[in-house]
Amino acid sequence: MFPNSILGRPPFTPTHQQHNNFFALSPTLYSHQQLIDAQFNFQNVDLSRAVSLQPLTYGTVSPIQTSTSPLFRGRKRISDEKAFPLDGKRQRFHSPHQEPTIINQLVPLSGDRRYSMPPLFHTHYVPEIVRCVPPLREIPLLEPREITLPEAKDKLSQQILELFETCQQQASDLKKKELCRAQLQREIQLLFPQSRLFLVGSSLNGFGARSSDGDLCLVVKEEPVNQKTEARHILTLVHKHFCTRLSGYIERPQLIRAKVPIVKFRDKVSCVEFDLNVNNTVGIRNTFLLRTYAYLENRVRPLVLVIKKWASHHEINDASRGTLSSYSLVLMVLHYLQTLPEPILPSLQKIYPESFSTSVQLHLVHHAPCNVPPYLSKNESSLGDLLLGFLKYYATEFDWNTQMISVREAKAIPRPDDMEWRNKYICVEEPFDGTNTARAVHEKQKFDMIKDQFLKSWQRLKNKRDLNSVLPLRAATLKR
Repeated sequence: MFPNSILGRPPFTPTHQQHNNFFALSPTLYSHQQLIDAQFNFQNVDLSRAVSLQPLTYGTVSPIQTSTSPLFRGRKRISDEKAFPLDGKRQRFHSPHQEPTIINQLVPLSGDRRYSMPPLFHTHYVPEIVRCVPPLREIPLLEPREITLPEAKDKLSQQILELFETCQQQASDLKKKELCRAQLQREIQLLFPQSRLFLVGSSLNGFGARSSDGDLCLVVKEEPVNQKTEARHILTLVHKHFCTRLSGYIERPQLIRAKVPIVKFRDKVSCVEFDLNVNNTVGIRNTFLLRTYAYLENRVRPLVLVIKKWASHHEINDASRGTLSSYSLVLMVLHYLQTLPEPILPSLQKIYPESFSTSVQLHLVHHAPCNVPPYLSKNESSLGDLLLGFLKYYATEFDWNTQMISVREAKAIPRPDDMEWRNKYICVEEPFDGTNTARAVHEKQKFDMIKDQFLKSWQRLKNKRDLNSVLPLRAATLKR
């Protein structure tokens, strides 16, 4: 749909799979001299030709009207129309030869509960497609399959499904984020020509809500970069670029000098908040791992979304305030589903080590979901029972003092005796680099608050079997 898209696409059989060169990263290493060159590129941008963007809208109500700097003239570009079968695209800047482009009307969402993910294209059921996890592809070759949601045979399960359908990220939400990513990549490549910008996190892993922020990873080389020095220098140049050339398109850009530095900003077109990091490539790998888990079993996505809403309502879902990040919460849900007497999920890294290995090059990681069929579990627990079981597991069964949550191993394992895990209140293993994703919980008061919410919510929900008793549905729906 988009020239540089990494959006979700329908499953493909091996005979239809084609080479995807969007992920083909240059092996170029950014040396100190190249960083100086990037700074030189920035300083030599003709600010008198700075981009001036007019408000953009989506759908058929108003056309996209943008204008382009002459800087883009003469840059060799593959024709979008020839290279990709697009439904719509963002207009080039200041093009004197083209009329404003209208983004096509978005595909209407079906009211039928059969869809767990809004289709990105006009769809019909294709029964001959092998049922597998939707891969991320640039060019769709087959129609998307239908994905059935579990039946709701009780009130609590019905409430979970209804909240999921109301709040899950829509195709239109993802489309807006992708438009911004594609435009920013072209701009950043004025500074770092060999770089690529990836949309990662909940926007792509299948667990996003309509209100989810966008996470972007700027990859300048496949090797790690020093986050305290090199990454900060790169982001400083990007931040200056945003503040000067893109001030009409981006607002409130901030350079946050954290352990992993980021540039925070808001896209004026989509009104989405973004966080942009440099070479935090583990985020690309875990996006595809989580995406595979998300579509492996039809109860996973509704359960995760409701638990994230529950944690946010009780103020235990904010790593910046010493509680759990959304990523840690997702790993906690996956771990619980792996450790049931009759598991609902396996360890993908154990079953498919060649697909989810850190040795797989970045431009190949998006192929992994193509090779993973659904997991057929004998566990027939309802969504309501699974939500109750999740709360009970962490309230009464999991040993926080001695155990570590490991999705990689599909079980709770003893904590290693090193600085990463010693004296930590919550230990959640990152599946690829082995770090603690819950290290933000470093105060006993916050840890006690988290445990207390698990216990109280389990007791309330067990007695009332009504989601409103632990998560007011009206407020959660309004927040989307």
